[in-house]
Amino acid sequence: MFNIEEELKKLPAQPGVYLMHDARDEIIYVGKAISLKNRVRQYFQSSRNKTAKIEQMVSRIARFEYIVTDSELEALVLECNLIKEHQPRYNTMLKDDKAYPYIKVTVGEDFPRVLFARTMKKDKSKYFGPYTSAGAVKDTIDLIHKLYKIRTCSRNLPKDIGKERACLNYHIKQCDAPCQGYIDKESYGQHVAQALEFLNGRYDGLLKTLEEKMKAAAGELDFEKAAEYRDLLDSVKKVAQKQKITSSSMEDRDIIAMARDEKDAVAQVFFVREGKLIGRDHFRISIGAEENNGQILTSFVKQFYAGTPFLPKELWVQEEPDDREVIERWLAVRKGQRVRIVVPKKGEKERLVELAQKNAELVLSQDNERNKREELRTIGAMNQVAGWLGLTGVRRMEAFDISNISGYESVGSMVVYENGKPKRSDYRKFRIKTVIGPNDYASMKEVLTRRFTHGLEELQELKEQGVEERFGSFTRFPDLLMMDGGKGQVNIALEVLGELGLSIPVCGMVKDDSHRTRGLYYQNTEIPIDRHSEGFRLITRIQDEAHRFAIEYHRSLRSKSQVRSVLDDIPGVGDTRRKALMRHFKSLEAVQEASVEELADVPGMNRRAAESVYLFFREKHKDAVIVEELGSAATDPGTKNW
Repeated sequence: MFNIEEELKKLPAQPGVYLMHDARDEIIYVGKAISLKNRVRQYFQSSRNKTAKIEQMVSRIARFEYIVTDSELEALVLECNLIKEHQPRYNTMLKDDKAYPYIKVTVGEDFPRVLFARTMKKDKSKYFGPYTSAGAVKDTIDLIHKLYKIRTCSRNLPKDIGKERACLNYHIKQCDAPCQGYIDKESYGQHVAQALEFLNGRYDGLLKTLEEKMKAAAGELDFEKAAEYRDLLDSVKKVAQKQKITSSSMEDRDIIAMARDEKDAVAQVFFVREGKLIGRDHFRISIGAEENNGQILTSFVKQFYAGTPFLPKELWVQEEPDDREVIERWLAVRKGQRVRIVVPKKGEKERLVELAQKNAELVLSQDNERNKREELRTIGAMNQVAGWLGLTGVRRMEAFDISNISGYESVGSMVVYENGKPKRSDYRKFRIKTVIGPNDYASMKEVLTRRFTHGLEELQELKEQGVEERFGSFTRFPDLLMMDGGKGQVNIALEVLGELGLSIPVCGMVKDDSHRTRGLYYQNTEIPIDRHSEGFRLITRIQDEAHRFAIEYHRSLRSKSQVRSVLDDIPGVGDTRRKALMRHFKSLEAVQEASVEELADVPGMNRRAAESVYLFFREKHKDAVIVEELGSAATDPGTKNW
């Protein structure tokens, strides 16, 4: 048994990382400390300065562990890695996990290529980016291929020169075919150098050249060629227009600002590369109401730059982050050179940070509007249903359905909705064990009995272990039980709950003659509902989901049962021998009529297995009429009706 008071006495006064665990042994918080002894003990001391979030987190701690490091910098690196790995619920979490694309030029090859890349590796290639739009990157690469006739193939040149024919790109004049030796390494290298100039944002010379070629072609009445140059010119201009100058210093920097409300924050990042704004992106962050902007910004910077391969020389931020010096040292170690964190106070720098903040506020406002619509569709709809029934505190709803075809392989489904949304991790399916034939009431009684009996047994086990919290799909009981049907199904559910000593509200989702939901059956009364309301739409979704889940399970069982052959019932005949017999005899009748010698001649068969097949058909199936089982669902090409 973990004794928190005793373990607190053992904490070392050294830097490190601490991990808080709950009763289920899940990591709920990760933090770093200059002195583990002082920092961890603070959580368990009575203090009025603790936020509500920290108070709640501490109340859930069952045990803690720690990792000692040599420095605060090492602790910060380890903290970032552990937060990203475990995503603890009480840490301020970056919700987005995006991988930005790069343009990769394989300058280490004799005949370099221009490629799309998701990661920046330590190789001999040159990388440009990161960019915020994968589509824009692909368009730029296509344009470079057209402008500079860079090869797209993966052939090993010059080793493979002349081994294969030139590809289509050569014939449509988008490649000079170095694979055929039609262009030497030096000339091809000049094309690559021009492509690198283009990627570095130097467009003026190219624009001028394309315009001159377009005019020359038009002057020679070669309008088709002139149109090609015109299109290329337009494409280059579009790329150039996206690169807005934000600074004359030609530095790489990220400009970071945020907007927040009580529960969420949005960080906006402008990516500036060589003085040009190449893109922007926003990131949603889950926060606590008591956290200040500096704490939120610190969490964002640590999590974001722990996962991105590219680090700029400067970060312009809205507010001073906590642990600024430690973060700068950590970023410098990752980049291999100094990284500065700047808080602009005036002039152009401050204006750009304010612009990022306005963009963050706009995104947050749009998110809030979208969240309100989603809340109306989910929590609002759930509350509306509860209101029709006169209930309060309804958060979790469970619905059940039975599926069978003429009583064959009856199955039951359990779907769960929490706060108006499906919780698929808690869905469960049941294969009916005690009911023979198409008896939906008896099948439903079995499913409900198994579901709640299992839950009660698990709760008893947790109680014996001293665990009070309920978790899992069975130990957490619904606030409302939704039955797909009327009075009959509701009474079955009430009977099961009564036998088990449970008190859970049960309502039926009643359908009309056209199989459309018309109302709710609750406490011996059918309650009409507004068919244009969000509550009605939620009920329909729950019904459809329970039915879909049951049908899907039933279909999977039918598929498994159909992929069988009479041969599977013969002792000594496994999957390999069954397939060998299929290939050799072509039909079930031929196997039945074969002699022991003929069966033994089949590859993979021996005398004993052949006799087993021979006796099976003659002794056990003398008077049986053999029915072909699968029709068109043959299990092996060239066979039929197995």
